[in-house]
Amino acid sequence: MNELYNMSKMLPGESAKIESIKNDCKIRDRLRDFGMIENTEVECVCASPLGGISAFCVRGAVIALRNEDSCKITLKKR
Repeated sequence: MNELYNMSKMLPGESAKIESIKNDCKIRDRLRDFGMIENTEVECVCASPLGGISAFCVRGAVIALRNEDSCKITLKKR
């Protein structure tokens, strides 16, 4: 069964597909420019010890996002 959760909950080493990005996300257009669109595979590369920032591999590029932005992205586990 495909479980939905937000990107800020990903742990290093996990991968999932992007289900959607909320309309109220301030950097939505910028994320799309980076290739973060629906059905794109993402992998959590690392997370900061204090939980403020995480890095994700998207289409071969590593992108660091603040949790306030990554919580606006809904993922679907495979």
